[in-house]
Amino acid sequence: MRLTSNRTLTLALSAGLICLLLYLRALSCDFVNYDDPDYILKNPAIRILDWQFLTEAFSTSYMGWWMPLTWISLAIDYHFWGLNPLGFHLTNILLHAINTALVVLIADRLLRPVMESEADQDSSGLYLYPATLLLAGLLWGIHPLRVESVAWVTERKDVLNGIFSLGSILCYLCYAHKKESAEQNNGAIRDYILSLVLVLLSLMAKPVSVVIPAMLLVADWYPLGRLQRGRILPVLAEKIPFLVLCASLSIATVYFASDATILVSFQDFPLAKRVVLAGNSIFEYVSLSIYPVGITHLYLLPRVFPVSYYLATAVAILFTCFCICTYKKRPWLFATWLAFILPLLPVLGFLQNGAQAHAARFTYLPAVAPSIAVAAIIAALYRKSASIPARFARNSFICLIAVLLLFYGTMTVKLIGSWKNSATLWSRNIDIQPSGRAFYFRGDYYLQKGKYVAAAEDLSVSIRMGQEAGFPGLFNLHALRGDALSKAGHYQEAVKEFTSAILLNPFPNYFYHRGLALKALGNLKASEEDFKQAGTETGPIKWQLF
Repeated sequence: MRLTSNRTLTLALSAGLICLLLYLRALSCDFVNYDDPDYILKNPAIRILDWQFLTEAFSTSYMGWWMPLTWISLAIDYHFWGLNPLGFHLTNILLHAINTALVVLIADRLLRPVMESEADQDSSGLYLYPATLLLAGLLWGIHPLRVESVAWVTERKDVLNGIFSLGSILCYLCYAHKKESAEQNNGAIRDYILSLVLVLLSLMAKPVSVVIPAMLLVADWYPLGRLQRGRILPVLAEKIPFLVLCASLSIATVYFASDATILVSFQDFPLAKRVVLAGNSIFEYVSLSIYPVGITHLYLLPRVFPVSYYLATAVAILFTCFCICTYKKRPWLFATWLAFILPLLPVLGFLQNGAQAHAARFTYLPAVAPSIAVAAIIAALYRKSASIPARFARNSFICLIAVLLLFYGTMTVKLIGSWKNSATLWSRNIDIQPSGRAFYFRGDYYLQKGKYVAAAEDLSVSIRMGQEAGFPGLFNLHALRGDALSKAGHYQEAVKEFTSAILLNPFPNYFYHRGLALKALGNLKASEEDFKQAGTETGPIKWQLF
């Protein structure tokens, strides 16, 4: 059984269309107050799409990252949509739908050598192989772990990097197939060059694709079977241009990130802790892939690692050792595990650049190989069940897969709803993993929306949790709560909050706002003293660095 190119393409487009329809709910989502302001709302760089912007996009970094294609894509959206979030979300959805289609095409290239001979041996191959390809795309595309990368506008870099990374992998697989087939050798060089160009573009969207050369080597070993004795050096030589590109852009990325001091130093976060964090992250990604319940957008790094982190790391190490020890008997398992771990390496904490322990968005590229492997395993199990005379067994198996896809789809649609606005986003985070940061962000959103009492309540909780955690920027929280109380007409409480902020860090702006509250209370003498202390600092309350 050999699937025609047209039929494979139809399957890919079908999977992409299903994902597109599933994610349409994101069109009603707003921007959120977590990175979206820096990337879009308050980013003057994307306001004018001209030659100067294009030059700066490629020659400078923004927020510590060199991602010119990501900034250009956001600038194009702004050019057509302004600050209407619908257009930005539409672009993310379309890119993800295309990526889902690419996963189906990649699955075809990877599974064809393994499944084609088996499919020819029984009549089920006429529909089982196409169903497997479609299932591979859907298991990846509609999984709830993809929501963060699609419904969060800031993660444009994920879906944009995805289209180039997956395209590069697909072109390389086409090249490898033509290289092994003498009658199709004419187009091999074209596919190789295109793969190389696409990996360069992927690095310009998000630098996580630096591991693609290693992933291609894994595919060469299994399932392509190209790493045979006497052929290893030529196959390795094919990767040299990829390595040169990836190494060059990696150096540039680390340089820009170091210059912006966004990377956590090894002095503050030692290597031993990074290893434990990496092990726990791997365990969490596998767990959430199997049972995607309780997904939220922020998993904060704990001050002290609980015992569960060390146990999870031990499990991850033991499973890796098992894969290595059984690679001859189960090459598919070791290859899948490598293709899962390799794209995670840049985000496992060895180059820690934030307060997050792990994040759902980091699974965007790593989840491709496991999704294809799971689809192949399901196909193999179905073939075994098809040998059972009772039709009930086969029908039950099909129903179970349908229920699984329905479960994933339902969870995804529900999770998209949490990105409706900043309040719904942080409320979900508070329900699942409450933190002072979550209460601050929700309180800040309420403050911007004129819900001053609700803002004061959230900021009060944030202050309490910040005190318990020894947060050094408490003066910001006190000042913001004072602002919320003052705007709510609770001037006496506002004065207390501004006073607390001043005692911790006497910014002149705090004196001005305390003066306004005192004036509203009729205490003109004290208010005049505060106005003198404020001088010209009469603007709104802003977050101050500490």
